[in-house]
Amino acid sequence: MEINPKEFQKSITRELDTIKNRVRNLIGDAHWGEEGRYKEAILRNSIKRFLPSNLSIGTGFVVSGYNRRNVEEIKVSNQIDIIVFDNTCPVLFCEGDFVITTRRNVRAIIEVKTRIRNADLSDIIPKSINNGRLLNSRSERVLSRKMICNRRQEIFNGILSFEYDDDPHSSVLESALKQTEGYVNHIALGKDYFIKYWRERTQLVNPVECDNDFYNIYKLKDLSFSYFISNLMMDCTSGNKLEDRLWILFPLQETKEAYREKTICLDSTQP
Repeated sequence: MEINPKEFQKSITRELDTIKNRVRNLIGDAHWGEEGRYKEAILRNSIKRFLPSNLSIGTGFVVSGYNRRNVEEIKVSNQIDIIVFDNTCPVLFCEGDFVITTRRNVRAIIEVKTRIRNADLSDIIPKSINNGRLLNSRSERVLSRKMICNRRQEIFNGILSFEYDDDPHSSVLESALKQTEGYVNHIALGKDYFIKYWRERTQLVNPVECDNDFYNIYKLKDLSFSYFISNLMMDCTSGNKLEDRLWILFPLQETKEAYREKTICLDSTQP
């Protein structure tokens, strides 16, 4: 039997798509809030299988700032559905899956939605932008060059919606993405559409005509969730430990650029 990495990755998407319906089949639409929390839990469990031992996953808050003389400078994120963090750096509080930590050991944050339409993004994206700004601030001074828990310059900041029934070519979606300033860098819209933020100098197999940073929208049939998770793994490990498995993380032989549906150029290069 031949190895089939594409079918392996599709099975991840199919599994998430199947499991998400189990609670709905039992309770219908009686408790949408509980169903949403269940979907967060199943995505956390799916991601957890692929994390190296030094990374943990939970839900909670991230605290920013460390000026001991001015507590008012301390900032707290909105509640984050999924936080991937380096467990070799101590957290502030942890109880079960609930965690409060500082941004220095955070590797990824994810907002999880049951269903998204393009019009919903104008309400969803600002929360992710605010959290992204908090975690990616470039004004933070470095306490010590010898610190074990070094903060990444940028983190994976994603939105995943289990269901999407709208037009990926819509001007509403384009407008919502242009609001992000690049702070939201990965979006999965249902099991078929994957959106990734690229820097202006990125060299792609099929170049895009953008002078500034941009988003590419890809139609990856039954691969959106798995590509979302694979990009998460690459970002959390800086990619330098996964070179020997790129063939299974990203199984499309033509590369996903062959499946690009649309490019959205941002108005100016983001800071």
